[in-house]
Amino acid sequence: MESGELPLFMIGHSYGGHAFGLLPNHQKVAGFYVYGTGAGWHGYMPWPEQIKVLFMWNTILPMITRWKGYCAWSALGMGEDLPKDVFYQWRRWCRYPRYFFDDPKMDGIDKLYESVRTPMVTANAMDDRWAMPASRDAFVQYYKNAPLSKLDIPATMIPGGIGHMGYFRKNAIPLWQGSLDWFSELISEQMVA
Repeated sequence: MESGELPLFMIGHSYGGHAFGLLPNHQKVAGFYVYGTGAGWHGYMPWPEQIKVLFMWNTILPMITRWKGYCAWSALGMGEDLPKDVFYQWRRWCRYPRYFFDDPKMDGIDKLYESVRTPMVTANAMDDRWAMPASRDAFVQYYKNAPLSKLDIPATMIPGGIGHMGYFRKNAIPLWQGSLDWFSELISEQMVA
């Protein structure tokens, strides 16, 4: 951040925690708050979710992708559609306990994440079966030089729970207030320094 400029803050979700380390200008960001990021490996999920996810990865989504020519993720109400090659790459990385850090084709990617020094909060809901704290921890360990806080959010904080996509529901405003409060604290610290 240049002198006199307003600080730039970012909020991300899920893949946003992956993408931040790939940014060529992450040093311009004064603070990064991410919800529901994780390594994506089914082994970190509760066993009923593991079975569901493996069935989706290996049967349902490949059939839909071959039929449509792209991964029609939205047809299942689970997110945005993905280009075919993006789906297959993502599925490959999710087969590894440490996501693309374990992929031999991605050798050296850990160095990009080691270069990040932006203060971060990684907040994961305890009922987010896709990004449990163990999954988050397996991924964010590669941000080893960033001041990093981990927050486990009780599912009971939001009526009806949070899950993986509940961070964006209207009743999740208390979660967002927490991130805004953290950004305010960072501004206060920078003003004192």
